[in-house]
Amino acid sequence: MKLAGALLILGAALLLLTSGGDCGICPAIKEDVRLFFYGTSKEYVDYVKQYKDDPEILENTEKIKKCVDSKLTDDDKAAATAFIEKIEASKLC
Repeated sequence: MKLAGALLILGAALLLLTSGGDCGICPAIKEDVRLFFYGTSKEYVDYVKQYKDDPEILENTEKIKKCVDSKLTDDDKAAATAFIEKIEASKLC
């Protein structure tokens, strides 16, 4: 669960930095998060490749995705997704 907590904090920070002041999440980031938690390794690496076609980055992307898939439970992924949705829906944004 420590990995899940770290991913949640990282996701929250990413969302706040990319929100443009209204906490709206751009479609590219929504798709990235969806594939990160629920897509296959190939789908996620192919998606990242659209933005950064660097062999080292893609290799690390695949390693991180495989780690997430092997360590996070479906409940962890659902909690992370719900957390992101709460940030987007927050009145404080």
